[in-house]
Amino acid sequence: MPKFLFSMLWPCLLAGFCCFSQSTPQPIGPLPNENQVRWQKMEYYAFIHFSINTYTDMAWGFGNEDPRLFNPEKIDCRQWARICKQAGMKGIIFTAKHHSGFCLWPSQYTEYSVKNVPWQNGKADIVRQLANACKEYGLKFGVYLSPWDRNHPDYGKPEYITYFRNQLTELLTNYGEIFEVWFDGANGGDGYYGGANETRKIDARTYYDWPATYKLVRKLQPKIVIWNDGGERADLRWVGTEAGYVGQTNWSLLPATGDVSEKMLHHGVEDGNAWVPGEVNTSIRPEWFYHPREDKKVKTLPELMDIYYHSIGRNATLLLNFPVMPNGLIHEKDQKAALDFAQAIKEAFAVNLTGKAQAKSTNIRENNPAFDASKAIDTDPESYWATNEKTTHAPLTLTFSQPTAFNRLILQEPIALGQRVKSFVVEALVNGQWKEIAKETTIGYKRILRFPTVEATQLKLTIDDAKACPLISNLEVYKAPLILTPPIITRDQMGNVHLRAGDSESELYYTLDGSKPMPGKNKYTTPVKTNGGKAAVKAIAYNPSTKQSSLASEERFDIARTAWKILSSDAQQAYQVVDGNPATSWHGDKSAQRPADLVIDLGKEEYLQGFSYLPDQNWWADASIITRYQFEVSADNKSWKRVSEGEFSNIRNNPFWQTKTFEPIKARYIRLRALKTVGEGSAPGYAEIDLITR
Repeated sequence: MPKFLFSMLWPCLLAGFCCFSQSTPQPIGPLPNENQVRWQKMEYYAFIHFSINTYTDMAWGFGNEDPRLFNPEKIDCRQWARICKQAGMKGIIFTAKHHSGFCLWPSQYTEYSVKNVPWQNGKADIVRQLANACKEYGLKFGVYLSPWDRNHPDYGKPEYITYFRNQLTELLTNYGEIFEVWFDGANGGDGYYGGANETRKIDARTYYDWPATYKLVRKLQPKIVIWNDGGERADLRWVGTEAGYVGQTNWSLLPATGDVSEKMLHHGVEDGNAWVPGEVNTSIRPEWFYHPREDKKVKTLPELMDIYYHSIGRNATLLLNFPVMPNGLIHEKDQKAALDFAQAIKEAFAVNLTGKAQAKSTNIRENNPAFDASKAIDTDPESYWATNEKTTHAPLTLTFSQPTAFNRLILQEPIALGQRVKSFVVEALVNGQWKEIAKETTIGYKRILRFPTVEATQLKLTIDDAKACPLISNLEVYKAPLILTPPIITRDQMGNVHLRAGDSESELYYTLDGSKPMPGKNKYTTPVKTNGGKAAVKAIAYNPSTKQSSLASEERFDIARTAWKILSSDAQQAYQVVDGNPATSWHGDKSAQRPADLVIDLGKEEYLQGFSYLPDQNWWADASIITRYQFEVSADNKSWKRVSEGEFSNIRNNPFWQTKTFEPIKARYIRLRALKTVGEGSAPGYAEIDLITR
């Protein structure tokens, strides 16, 4: 069949109907191609971050790291693949080359690769090992190739593009079928660049000649999808954050050309003329690469479940990262979290309650049984309930054989015919009265709703508005087990510990010595006073009606900030950086000359060995995030010593706690100097500052 004809028939073939039937709904708006549909059905797959900077405890390598540091003595790519398979993932995307330029395959175009390390006598090819492991475990394989290279001497010059495409060709021809290629949006900045040790800036929209690069990719891998945050519109889009969620309204559409705002990335564009669905990328730990300090920061089950509902449950896919340890293995805590997550998803969606229900609608397309409401619950993904041609408002009612308790609803549109639904309402018939349980906007490939458990005899879905006649290919109802969220623990400037529950029904219990909290002992009612010193706080949420306890949350606090005095201007407002509340923030004086300083008197001499910085947590305040800093200490506020200087790598996309350590030193005064912020000339923003003492 000629290609042009197949492209015309493709949506209809997927829908299982002939395009020439007068009854069949016509496609509306931009449509996904075969590769995008195949990718969307994967739903959940893994990122794996591993590189030379794993051995330097850095977020980004500068390109001058000694290759001989690379020594994953226990590496087992089969362990990676096995964990991903057991976790329910459908594939793995591997960081073949991150910004440092270090290649995890023996590229013939550079010496900065695994071929020049003592480990395995320079015969290693980790990309090959992982590709083989994915094949063994039935997983799709993808590659991440950073366009930015902080090692290569030609970066920023035309010659580098040839080098970049040569490496891309190696990866896309030597390792079997590749389902996705990932081009990071971080492009240009300071680096080693073959010894130059300088800053090089490029225009990511034009430098790489993305149209020609995409053409090469599609020639080498016809079934691939392309992710790119740094230039030309690709097959998939970043959703504007690495925190693990996409917008509650989420269109799989963008304008085909032109710049896009973070709002557009987050929500898509209703009238966009290109199909560019969202991929939610986040890490199972705060950062992408492994750091021992994050062994107690692995995302909890409730956090992972929130991410699931805010990604896959909002018409996106989920790309969850595992940071591999220096020994070459995934940490056992990461493994346990991923497997517990998989089990919780399995339990939440174990029994589809529509199996003993009947679906009816007063609006069925031309009264044709092929589009009856029952098609929404028949478990056939190719069939769908369809309404009459000019209808954009329609109800579907599900009647249960007896009163039924439920708290989850899955809805899907047949996206091969376009994304249509603009808004909908869900109601439940409880004791003879209709009760609204959800009012939402888009559906797309998949929408999963969570709501408090209701017991009802009927459920009614009403499409309030749509771009064309609504089509629903799947409707499922479940009662998911309750998963209690561990309490949030904070400590204010006076040293008082505060606990906050994730729901209103739970009781909170705590300990201050790091021991396991128990229901009935140390119940939290008001902020808990501490002696102002170090404290290891653990807390649980407990539901007395179900006798169920949450996992324990844990926070370790260093010295209290009771005696700290801020000596910078606007000092009163600046105390929000030490109030223990991440939701408050302070921004330096916009008119102040750069660099901007935050100076604090600790009240007495302390033995310091590190500091932590949390940027303003408001999503609109990213211009204020500090990206380059200096940290200095003093005994008398006159003579200062610089103890740390550098960058907060990837902090714009990952605006969490940034921790830097240094050689222990005694000091009474500290000075955090903001050298550069995300927005050039923007006042630096701070949510919290803390110290690490010996």
